[in-house]
Order: sequence, then C-alpha cells, then structure tokens
Amino acid sequence: MSGAAMYAAVQAGNVDALVIQHAPLVKRIAYHLMGRLPDTVQLDDLIQSGMLGLLEALKHYDAGQGASFDTYAGIRIRGAMLDELRRSDWTPRSVHKKARMVAEAIREVENQLGRDAKDTEVAGHMGIGLNEYHHILQDAVSCKTFSVEELVQGEDSVIDDVHGNQQPEDVLIQQNFQKALTKAISELPERERLVISLYYDEELNLREIGKVLDVSESRVSQICSQAMLRLRARLADWVEGKDNEKCS
Repeated sequence: MSGAAMYAAVQAGNVDALVIQHAPLVKRIAYHLMGRLPDTVQLDDLIQSGMLGLLEALKHYDAGQGASFDTYAGIRIRGAMLDELRRSDWTPRSVHKKARMVAEAIREVENQLGRDAKDTEVAGHMGIGLNEYHHILQDAVSCKTFSVEELVQGEDSVIDDVHGNQQPEDVLIQQNFQKALTKAISELPERERLVISLYYDEELNLREIGKVLDVSESRVSQICSQAMLRLRARLADWVEGKDNEKCS
C-alpha cells in the first residue's frame, strides 16, 4: 500500500483493517527480539506493546517525509517494545555501570591510539583480565536488546533528550544524530560491522550469526556487546558537542 493510500485509509477510519494487515510485522519484530531476551520476558507482552506502537505509527505517519510505512512503523513498534522492556528491567544497576565503564575505556584507548581498540587493550586499560572483560561484555549484552534504537533511548542513552520534546530543533538533532550513527557503524571493525548487519538488517539471531561466522553463540554475544559499546563511546563526543551548542 502506498503512503497516500495508507493516509486515505486512516482518514477513512479503516484503522482496524490496517492493524490486521500489519500485525505480522509486529509479531516478526517481537520474535526477533525474543531471541535476545531471558525466559522471564513474555512474547505476548512484547506483541501487546508492539501493537500500541503500530497504532502510534498509523496515527503519526507522514508519507511526505519519504520513509515507507513499514520502515517508519518498524521503528515505532520496536521502540514501544524497548519501552516495555525498560519498564520491567531485570538487570542489576551494577551491570549498567560496568557497561558504561567499558564504553569510557574504549573511548579513552581509541583517543590515545587513534585506531580501533582491541579487547586486550581495553581490558588492560581497565586493569582487569581478558576473561573478566569478556564476562562484563556477556553480562552487558544480556541487558540489551541489541538494537540501534537502544543507543538513543533509555537509561544509558547517549542522546536522551531527542525523544522527549519533539521541537523542530530536536528533530534536526535526531536527523543529524542518525547520520552520525550511520557513519559510526560504517567505521566499526569489520567483524563487529558484519554482526550488526546480520542482526539488524538481515534479522538473524545470535545462533544463526554464530553459524555464519563459525564461532560460538556466546562469542557473538560478546561481539554484539562490544560493537554497541564502541558505538556509544564514539558517539559520546558528538552528543557532548550538541549539548555545548545548546548551552552557548
């Protein structure tokens, strides 16, 4: 259905039909996220929150912005599910704290060396062994849904203010941030970039990615975690710069 047809259907009050039509999209995203979550998370809860995201997408979609409805709705649906997960966050605050420490260590090492930081270098900078470092990565990835949206939402967000007050300047900041994020992803180490592409674009789960790379599922988890924390580290300067512009 074209953007114009979608808008006409909403205006005509055919929302129920549109919800039924796009319900498979909600279920697909929910099943994709479930592959990264503990057994305590209920699929029905994700689907329910995702349906609310779909309704919001139907309400606010603007075909004039250029994005297809499925792309726009996917972002809103996944965001609604992430919101639900954060409301019932099962992760100890100490895990979030250690994840932030890793991101800061990556940032400092890369600033010093001018290149991608290796596992051993980050662990050494933190004064811990490689096994402990990998354990932190494993714990950190267990508290994340490994979604790019997670970088711009939630407690550990690097740009918390973008989704709050949608003023014109906030929309511009968000658009610029998305450009910076795309560039940061393109500059990740090859294996981390591949994992993100397989997970986020191809929608493979961690086990399937492990088969592609011929590594264990736990190793894929560690690569996922390090990729996201590396992105967080590299985008921190951008956000601080925007914050300074606001204060000037």
